[in-house]
Amino acid sequence: MSIQLTAAVRPIAASACIIDLHGDITAQAEAALMEAYHQASKNGAKAIILNFEGLDYMNSSGIGLLVTLLIRVQRQKQKLLAYGLSDHYQQIFELTRLNEAIGIYSDEAEAKAAA
Repeated sequence: MSIQLTAAVRPIAASACIIDLHGDITAQAEAALMEAYHQASKNGAKAIILNFEGLDYMNSSGIGLLVTLLIRVQRQKQKLLAYGLSDHYQQIFELTRLNEAIGIYSDEAEAKAAA
C-alpha cells in the first residue's frame, strides 16, 4: 500500500527553503511535490533543500519526478540540494547520476551551509 506523500515547506533564510518529504515518491506524488516547490519558490528562494529523512519508498516514477523538479529548478537559476537519503537511495542517486546534479549532504546543517 502506497503512503501518500506530504511535503511541508520550511523557510530557513530569505534565499533558501527546506521541503520536508514524508511518505512515498511515486507518480501519485507529483501534485504534492510540485505544489511544495511552488510554495518554496514564490518568495525568491535560490536554494531548495529536499529533506528525505521521512521517505518511505521511491520508485522509477519518483526518480522521474525528481528529474522534472531538477529541470524546473535549473530553469529558475536555483540550486537543488538534498539530505537524509538512506544508503539505498544514495546508491540509486549514484546509479542514475542524480548526485551529479543535486548536492547530497549527510544532514540538515551541511545542506544549510551549502545553500
